[in-house]
Amino acid sequence: MASTSKRSKYFDNAKFILIFLVVFGHIISPLKEHDGILFTLYTVIFLFHMPAFILISGYFAKGFKKKGYLMKSVKKILIPYFIFQFIYSIYYYLIGQEDSLAIDFLHPHWSLWFLLSLFFWNLLLYIFARLKWLGLAVSILMGIAIGYIDDVGSFLSISRTFVFFPYFLLGFLLNGNQLRKLVRAKHSLLAGIVIILGTLLFFSIGFPKDAVPWLLGDTSYEGMGGLEWSDGFTRAFQYGVTLIVVFGFLALIPSTQFKMTKIGERTLYVYLFHGFIIKLLQVIIPEESVPFFLGNYLMLIFLSFIICLFLGSYVIKKYTQPLVELKSNG
Repeated sequence: MASTSKRSKYFDNAKFILIFLVVFGHIISPLKEHDGILFTLYTVIFLFHMPAFILISGYFAKGFKKKGYLMKSVKKILIPYFIFQFIYSIYYYLIGQEDSLAIDFLHPHWSLWFLLSLFFWNLLLYIFARLKWLGLAVSILMGIAIGYIDDVGSFLSISRTFVFFPYFLLGFLLNGNQLRKLVRAKHSLLAGIVIILGTLLFFSIGFPKDAVPWLLGDTSYEGMGGLEWSDGFTRAFQYGVTLIVVFGFLALIPSTQFKMTKIGERTLYVYLFHGFIIKLLQVIIPEESVPFFLGNYLMLIFLSFIICLFLGSYVIKKYTQPLVELKSNG
């Protein structure tokens, strides 16, 4: 990560792996309750994959003070949210996921919460960037406090916006030298391996089955099974564990150019379109076929990989860029 090009390859590699984990996590979600290994993989993935994605997004938000940045955010984030929220509303109705056609822009469909929250995180920078590291402490307190509000949930992605904002702000605050020292220190690679393997082992034996909502961050403490005064400490602990695992993941990422590295530049396409494929598969594959997929881990990995390659291809970008980025591929 010594040069701009190497940093780009590093982050593109990280983003490719993360978008693969997004797709794989969504594919195994309906199967996780029937398979202990898939449940462990699902919970570990959902512990860190979006926080890592969000941290990287914050890292690349350092130009927020530049002229036109806000309007650029509206064009690249907010307008695509409205477009895809509209399209998914129609799609869900057509495939039978919804009984009636309802266009609701206030409650994001499935993975579209990320776009809405990403826009709000960019807005929050105008306040929190001035506070610097004190702002990070405040954002963590806000992420903890939001859980005590009973009615908070998917409305405007408010819960996730505050719960995940500390990762975005941390990414923004870290500069290249700081990040390089963290992930390229002498023993970072070994530490990363130990952290990831240790997390997989711990989650395989000690993660409560009913604690999955804690990983999603989309509801209040009350909505996750009953409010306890100690829930704030639990989320604080979760922040700490998540950051350790995110560090472990980032320490394992190479800066070498691979064939898949280029897809790291097109993760938004995979993120926005993979829902069409996965939701359709969930509709057309009968429940009686679930046992066939259990234990077929390589097939599930391969399917996720193919979806990423297809949706991250140049062809998909060429023909859908006007929809995703509101511009043609000239």
